[in-house]
Amino acid sequence: MTIAFLINQTHKELSEYTTTLLALTAHRRSHKVLYIGVADFAYHDEKTVGAHCRVLESSERVSDEKDLMRIVRKKDKQFVTSDEIDLLWIRHDPVTDMISRPWASSTALQFAQLMKRQGTWVINDPDQLMQATNKMYLEYFPKEIRPKTLVTRSYEDVLNFLGQQNGKIILKPLTGSGGKNVFMVKKGEKHNLKQTVEVIARDGYLLAQEYLPAAAKGDIRFFLLDGEPIVMDGKYAAISRMQQKGEIRSNIHQGGSAKVARITKKILATIDKVSQKLKDDGMYFVGLDIVGDIIMEINVFSPGALIHAGRVNDTDFIKYVIAHLEKKFAERQKEVKKAYKK
Repeated sequence: MTIAFLINQTHKELSEYTTTLLALTAHRRSHKVLYIGVADFAYHDEKTVGAHCRVLESSERVSDEKDLMRIVRKKDKQFVTSDEIDLLWIRHDPVTDMISRPWASSTALQFAQLMKRQGTWVINDPDQLMQATNKMYLEYFPKEIRPKTLVTRSYEDVLNFLGQQNGKIILKPLTGSGGKNVFMVKKGEKHNLKQTVEVIARDGYLLAQEYLPAAAKGDIRFFLLDGEPIVMDGKYAAISRMQQKGEIRSNIHQGGSAKVARITKKILATIDKVSQKLKDDGMYFVGLDIVGDIIMEINVFSPGALIHAGRVNDTDFIKYVIAHLEKKFAERQKEVKKAYKK
């Protein structure tokens, strides 16, 4: 296969990213790997859509993740058309370019849509990702698995919402990632609320959620593949993330720690209520953030921490994902041949 990873910018990719290990594992399984930045696409005419890519041939020697990034960064870009790419894997973070390049993510998704229409397999499905560019995507799922939520830019709305909740709420950007600009507000500490709302709303809508007491014990990042939990030898691709003392965010790169997650029947029942829609929406690779038995966020662009899940469980989930991808691609090829014969 020729697998292209859509990222923000090559020089900002790190060796410890999930994307890097996915690319390395694909390369070791003899696939050709391409890196495409969100600003690298080109439309020449209706038959020629592609991108200026950094190309890693399957025959090249790569020792590890750091070596892969070193080699890829030195590559000169080559123009590759969509018909030369078997799979385009969308792995960029829209938030990264929201301020400096606000046009980048949405335009890249439009190019991904064009490539899909020309026969390239694109994951996650770009048509559905256009509807899932922020945290409001969670509101399309059953009410019982979601926290009570408000989306607004109004201070008065937030003040009223706080009064309706049991003592605390969480405020964060509607379009955001990585635990940036996340605040906990208590009923008795309203003096900075207006300023906090203004800070978050400066760049768009804010999202207010009820505070769940179970959040004090951290959260669980749980991975789904094609609508199903990733399970190897009875171990789930998941981690329990615990925040540092005095911190409300449990994101790993915000100082959170990872350990083996205890997956209960309640958690699996919650996941079961969202899995079919995610599959129907073409959300092939997804990371769910779960507190108690409530889903706080559905990560569909570039969910990370699969590396950490592999480490704490001593299991190669990355290899599992790539093997599943190969099987899925083979099935798609058979379907195309059948359709062609008809």
